[in-house]
Amino acid sequence: MTMDAAVNLRDDFTGYLTTYPQEVAFGDEDAGAVFDRYHMPSFELFNNGIRLDRDRLLAHVRPARKNATSVHIDVHDVLAAGDRVAACYTLAAVMRQGHTVVTEIYMFGRLAADGRLQRIDQITRDIPEKKA
Repeated sequence: MTMDAAVNLRDDFTGYLTTYPQEVAFGDEDAGAVFDRYHMPSFELFNNGIRLDRDRLLAHVRPARKNATSVHIDVHDVLAAGDRVAACYTLAAVMRQGHTVVTEIYMFGRLAADGRLQRIDQITRDIPEKKA
């Protein structure tokens, strides 16, 4: 990956939070290419204490491409300082079966020298779906 192809997340972390899920889950581009634009090859995500590397995250995306029809991200707070980023946001995925999965996410990340994500530690909680 060249510096020109990589995205510097220091410039617009809110953009990453709202754009990356759309691109990786619903875009025409290969999910691996999308992933690599935003993340280092050695990227690690620790979600509720469970370690996910590039391969495991891409394996998670494949079912999302089949099972979700749309995703909406509501960013509540973002902070970027030096090589650190933090955010609180809500992700709502509308599933083909008609229900919506809503997750509240608190994340803390470390950026690599080129501005891509090196590591994320996050805590999530499911928000119960409101019945009509």
